[in-house]
Amino acid sequence: MEINEIVLKQRQYFNSYQTYDVEFRLTILKEIKELLIKYNSKFKEAFLKDFNKCEFDYLSTEMLLVMQELNYMIKHIKKLTKVKKVRTSIINFPSRGYIVPEPYGVVLIMAPWNYPLQLTLEPLMGAIAAGNCVVLKPASYTSHVSQVIYDMFLELNRPELIHVVLGGRKENQDLLDQKFDYIFFTGGETVGRLVLEKAAVHLTPVSLELGGKSPCIVNEDADIDLAAKRIVWGKYLNAGQTCVAPDYICVHNSIHDAFIEKVKYYIKKFYYQDEKLTNNFPHLINEKHLEKVTSFIDGKKVIIGGRHNGLCLEPTVMDNVDFADKVMQEEIFGPIMPIICFDNLIELLRIINLKDKPLAFYFFSKDKELADLVFKTSFYGGGCFNDCIMHLTNDNLPFGGVGKSGMGSYHGKKSFDTFTHYKSLLFKNKKELNLKYPPYTKFKFKVLKKMIGIKD
Repeated sequence: MEINEIVLKQRQYFNSYQTYDVEFRLTILKEIKELLIKYNSKFKEAFLKDFNKCEFDYLSTEMLLVMQELNYMIKHIKKLTKVKKVRTSIINFPSRGYIVPEPYGVVLIMAPWNYPLQLTLEPLMGAIAAGNCVVLKPASYTSHVSQVIYDMFLELNRPELIHVVLGGRKENQDLLDQKFDYIFFTGGETVGRLVLEKAAVHLTPVSLELGGKSPCIVNEDADIDLAAKRIVWGKYLNAGQTCVAPDYICVHNSIHDAFIEKVKYYIKKFYYQDEKLTNNFPHLINEKHLEKVTSFIDGKKVIIGGRHNGLCLEPTVMDNVDFADKVMQEEIFGPIMPIICFDNLIELLRIINLKDKPLAFYFFSKDKELADLVFKTSFYGGGCFNDCIMHLTNDNLPFGGVGKSGMGSYHGKKSFDTFTHYKSLLFKNKKELNLKYPPYTKFKFKVLKKMIGIKD
């Protein structure tokens, strides 16, 4: 079926008002949940084939978050879809006001390759709960995972509601040439710009979940062992191919040596067995990405790792990095940890704030008051105090970027909000205040000015 036909059939189905039925939406969400459990073993195999992602990593960073979002929608959908009555204003007395959640219509969700299940299906849950029809475009680089997603929804057999489109650039281009009612894109800044450009033709609202160089600061009073443990985990999760990974680590000079030793300790503990890199360490997605990531490595500054075997790049640490180094010019998206030393926290924040707003920001310290100051005077999409990445696992915290790191957010209620238009309705009867009608008498002027707060 041609892509324009897919969109047309979904629009016809949406216009039948079938998706407005909340019980129908709930049924679909429950059917998807059953299929996810049924296809679990196939997803496990697909992740190993695409980039050597082991079962625990797949379950904890992909399936768990999808199920968490799915369960949230199932549990809260009746409350989320409820029409809300609001107070009326004096100028409209007597009247009744309502806020009505309404689906946008036919939406496009375009997902990236680094978390191909999570970042395809998490936004889908919000879109379906909100009552939309969805065209899903999973990533072509993770072809095995994308094929399982395709097969799963083929079994669901509701293409008029959820249609999965496989393919690469041509299919992406064809999709973006269609008129959608909402576009949700996760990926890089370059394609994000193209999505905005295409959406502008039809004035289509867009959410962009992008990335950027997310800084991580380890202050002089930080718990060094805790900081190293959590940063090593966050940096090398998914071989660094995580949009909210701590991109570079700024360490106070006074604790630099102790921090490095702890980093070495945890890299060895987490990822090595008998002095060999564990077979569970994920691979980079392809040769092109390997070439890009390894081009950031300055051998003179490498103190750990730096070698690769096929698509597997060792956990790598570069010390005494400067903001002018090549590794600091764009998002790394790989298992390389640049270490930058600092003495003055305020000066460091000034430098960081002059750069593009990152998707995430992390600060390690024992001083909560200082943390409050640091987070308030920094610009970023979201962040953690004494941890990395974990803020996006909390359904009660909206996840999204700002500036070049993205626009819009989702997770939990915010996912439902993202794919919902909140329609305003005012109900009035024959009775009303005649203040607005001519002629404008002195009495009406007096009442109006009093309402505004203007004195004669």
